[in-house]
Amino acid sequence: MLRARRKLRLVTDRMILRPPSHADFRPWTALRQAGADFLKPWEPTWSPDHLTRKAFTNRVYWAQRSIAGGTAVPLFLFRRGDDVLLGAITLDNIRRGPAQSGTLGYWIGAQFARQGYMREAIQAVVHHGFTDLDLSRIEAACLPENSASRGVLEKCGFKYEGVAQSYLQINGRWRNHVLYANLRSDRRGKTAVG
Repeated sequence: MLRARRKLRLVTDRMILRPPSHADFRPWTALRQAGADFLKPWEPTWSPDHLTRKAFTNRVYWAQRSIAGGTAVPLFLFRRGDDVLLGAITLDNIRRGPAQSGTLGYWIGAQFARQGYMREAIQAVVHHGFTDLDLSRIEAACLPENSASRGVLEKCGFKYEGVAQSYLQINGRWRNHVLYANLRSDRRGKTAVG
């Protein structure tokens, strides 16, 4: 289990994944603001204070509480070498007991999309979820027309499971989502995504 939130750090070939800190406010705000048109079609409507320091401070405190309580693992993606913020990934809604599962959510800055960063991040977080957190199932959902998100999930071993009607409010309206899951002991076979 997670012992100290300061020590939570996942390292991949090109990135370091770590919880957000107060010092990340400016890079986070700049990345979100610059990519607003790219991100908003896929996300819940941003609150009026979404990009404020106060909202970011609340985000950092939520991350700390969630990690300490074992309910979520929110991580920012930083490129190794120059420490540039690329995006974020969260393993959320961690359920224990007979479920041993969690839900994956993620976003990437527009200028870093389709460069393999999110694939690398998802693989690292799934590995962490299965090996360090002892999860059995990791779920993810995305809009049916989000081919980039569907493709990265399938390339990371997630399998399509169905459609959830009115699953989330995205960009101001209730939207159906396609559901995917990755199982620690998956006997469903590999997908044919190349």
